[in-house]
Amino acid sequence: MSYLVDENGYYGEFGGAYVPEILHGCVENLQQNYLKIIESESFRQEYMALLRDYVGRPSPLYYASRLSDKYGAKIYLKREDLNHTGAHKINNTVGQILLAKRMGKTRIIAETGAGQHGVATATVCALMNMKCEIFMGATDVERQHTNVERMKMLGATVHPVRTGNMTLSDACSAAIRDWCCHPSDTFYIVGSTMGPHPYPDLVARMQSVISEEIKEQLKEKIGRDYPDYLVACIGGGSNAAGTIYHYVDDERVRIVLAEAGGHGYETDYTAATFHRGTTGILHGAKMLVMQDGDGQIQEAFTISAGLDYPGVGPMHCNMYKKGRTQVLSINDDEAIRAGYELTRMEGIIPAIESAHAVAALSKMKFNPDDVVVLTVSGRGDKDIETYLNNKEKAGEYGQF
Repeated sequence: MSYLVDENGYYGEFGGAYVPEILHGCVENLQQNYLKIIESESFRQEYMALLRDYVGRPSPLYYASRLSDKYGAKIYLKREDLNHTGAHKINNTVGQILLAKRMGKTRIIAETGAGQHGVATATVCALMNMKCEIFMGATDVERQHTNVERMKMLGATVHPVRTGNMTLSDACSAAIRDWCCHPSDTFYIVGSTMGPHPYPDLVARMQSVISEEIKEQLKEKIGRDYPDYLVACIGGGSNAAGTIYHYVDDERVRIVLAEAGGHGYETDYTAATFHRGTTGILHGAKMLVMQDGDGQIQEAFTISAGLDYPGVGPMHCNMYKKGRTQVLSINDDEAIRAGYELTRMEGIIPAIESAHAVAALSKMKFNPDDVVVLTVSGRGDKDIETYLNNKEKAGEYGQF
């Protein structure tokens, strides 16, 4: 049994392409061409050259000795925070803009929550001299002001979205509405493993460089190419998909994902889709969705703008339902404390999204010889004000 996408764009019961009629031709064209393009030799050569020379890959696999001593395992950090633009998102945007160029598109749109995907999209648009428009919830525009200014500096137009909760889900809806109005010349660079097929598979493939490198780096460091545990945060699921891609069918590797619990998954102030969601349709795909009994989408809530989404990608839904993945809910205060912990113990300030993954370690039990690879999906520069405003939640680490 494989957990990857089938020929019809489904992961078990999840996935598919549920799009307005006006977008049917765009999505079908992408479905028919994306594999032929991204598997071509010319694409691979250009893509890998940019990852190496522009993004700065491979990203390091760092042995975190103090963290390892504390949790009683051999913990390695996959340092996606060291990529150009400061997160894993650039892996995907480089690939998708090369695809857009080969498909003859001249205008790029994207959604963003924490702003990292927006920055990465604006970056590659500047690189390729293409028009760029970013949709971002007004709430996130305020709490991620630095990233908004970075996008503008790179030449992108940023559209604050003022509907709904004014966060990531609303930005996705606004981007899709724009795409409906400009289907012929516009390419939508989706930032996570969500949306209509083939986007979940396309994004996962673009991010799979993470697990490809983990295999090579572990072989060099420990003499085998697989860990005992893979740990990553999850919202829509892009960094998680990249972390696990080459291990999804390897049952020797246990997969643990950390979702945003907000004030607690048992409350109404949460983004814990795995714990609270039921099967529904959102942004073009069948997935687990936080919704009420009438199918109305419930607003997600978390301190982390990048995990503030009421759904989760279909690949992850299928793996969770079939028991392949363990998902832990991490509350806001637990994430803040874990972010300070990594900062003080290893000198690495993680994005609050990544801090959710670090917080998962305290909820896991290890043997001394267990090898754990945890993906630090982004750096915490964008979140400094949030960390400082919540330092009382950091316990002993917040005393300064």
